Amino acid sequence: MTTQTPVWDIFEFTATGPSDGNPFLDVTFDGVFSLGNRTVKVPGFYDGDGTYKLRFCPDTEGDWELTTTSNASALDGLTDSFVATAPRDGVHGPVRVRNTFHFAYADGTPYKPFGTTCYAWTHQPIEMQNETLKTLETAGFNKVRMGVFPKSYPYNANPALHNVYEQIGEGEGDMDFDRPNPEAFRHFETQIGKLADMGIEADIILFHPYDRWGYADMTPEQDCNFLKYLAARISAYRNVWWSLANEYDFMLNTKPMELWHKFCNTLEQYDHLHHLMSNHNGDPAKNYDHRLPWITHVCIQHWDVKQTPLWRNTYGKPVINDEPEYEGDLYQSWGNITAEELTHRFWTTTLRGGYAGHGETYNDPDDLIWWAKGGKLHGQAWKRIKWLREMLEQDVEHGLEPIGSYYGFPWSRISGARDGKDGTTFIYFGEHQPAVWSTGLPTDGGDYDVDVIDTWNMTIEPAKIIEAHVVPVTRHGTLIRGGKPDADFAVSLPSKPRLALRVRRRKA
Repeated sequence: MTTQTPVWDIFEFTATGPSDGNPFLDVTFDGVFSLGNRTVKVPGFYDGDGTYKLRFCPDTEGDWELTTTSNASALDGLTDSFVATAPRDGVHGPVRVRNTFHFAYADGTPYKPFGTTCYAWTHQPIEMQNETLKTLETAGFNKVRMGVFPKSYPYNANPALHNVYEQIGEGEGDMDFDRPNPEAFRHFETQIGKLADMGIEADIILFHPYDRWGYADMTPEQDCNFLKYLAARISAYRNVWWSLANEYDFMLNTKPMELWHKFCNTLEQYDHLHHLMSNHNGDPAKNYDHRLPWITHVCIQHWDVKQTPLWRNTYGKPVINDEPEYEGDLYQSWGNITAEELTHRFWTTTLRGGYAGHGETYNDPDDLIWWAKGGKLHGQAWKRIKWLREMLEQDVEHGLEPIGSYYGFPWSRISGARDGKDGTTFIYFGEHQPAVWSTGLPTDGGDYDVDVIDTWNMTIEPAKIIEAHVVPVTRHGTLIRGGKPDADFAVSLPSKPRLALRVRRRKA
């Protein structure tokens, strides 16, 4: 019976080959998948105990043929075939960039990233990992930032579940960095698969400086071999993203800039699905050059989310501020903003044309902190973020584009955006609390429904419409009155912060 694999699922081919020497380095093993005149080369990998595997994610229905190549006779010239069938319900493929600053799945279904950070959740005890997955089932996030390597840092000093490389001595860092530990990678990819089943993208952090095992100090050759091995194992998973680092600029003394470029080129060569790729900064003044052609989107950390339009203009790509600081009460300033403030930064980022990331960092006597280890959420921002996502899923199709200029009145202080050219308009006042508002409201004489949104209390009520009025404007300190109204009507507001307006054209 011919094997059938739905499009965007994984076809896996297994073979037996040599186990002597160091198969991770000594044996080459690749597969060429063909559909008609089209061919796709896919790297294979050694999975231990003489077992070799190829993983391929078909993007097109049809009859696919496989032929292997290898420098080992037992693995060379092997053949197989399968039929790629229609995608399963709810499976939309990898995420791609769409409309310059936004995202969609491969089948065109819009995707709006609402991510969270759980750096080392896959390195915790299994019971806690299961708790993390249970939390993610209902929390509303559709992306998780997570590291391949464990993390050594305050609040995350416990031993890792697995060594990423084979142990050769008694100490934590006594590993052979030329021999990956297949057990560790099997576990990691299993958790990626569980995220895929929940519709959650795995934003894979490849390197970071917070290390006591020696992973951050491997040689450039070992770094690249790691990327090749990882790409061969997990690039067939449709929900993978590549984040070159968490705070790459803190590792420039051992990994200079040209090496980061080489990492990108290595992933381009060994990732047959060409997943999204970016790099994450530590110092706000040291962003990676996201204009480079292999970078698909801007990954950034910065507390001043009002700069989102400037980053869009600088890089011309989607902006994800994955670290606009975290809700919590840690000593460090990046980990002690309020839930209200994090919710505010999500709304500001979103209505300035970007996307934001969540993190939760409340002190815990056992250091069971979501941002580091996963587990349970204890804060309040995640509920408001989930609510915002649900609203945008309903009202936004093409992607929110900022209204007006970053430097112009009033958009330097408040935030406004519209879905495409004629879609739903949102205006977010943030810390401002005007009693009357009209700027950015319709000017075409059409019929509109206008709602007032309380972003913290998660309520939506019809706005009180009042007559259009002339907006007082100051120029060089002088109050200017007169002229024409700037919209067809105005709305009355309850003079409280953290409100937004939603303006939708009334359906006939």
